[in-house]
Amino acid sequence: MAGCFVLLNCKKNEEKDVIKHLKKIPEVKEMQCVSGPYDILVKIQANTTDELHETVTWKIRKLKNIRSTYTLKINEEATNCKDDN
Repeated sequence: MAGCFVLLNCKKNEEKDVIKHLKKIPEVKEMQCVSGPYDILVKIQANTTDELHETVTWKIRKLKNIRSTYTLKINEEATNCKDDN
């Protein structure tokens, strides 16, 4: 399973429209409204990294009211992070 978090910057006052469209994307597992330079935080999961890339590139970044995105690929859960000591 591949996953990532995507921060979305929406056009002014268009967050509800973006959320409506995100709800239709099966790979979107969670959404949170956030404050700061981004408006929405989205958690995405797909079977492969190729599917993950397709979802972000062609299903999310192409939404009408998205101004910019920032993607954070999940390498592993925090409980499994490697200790470099």
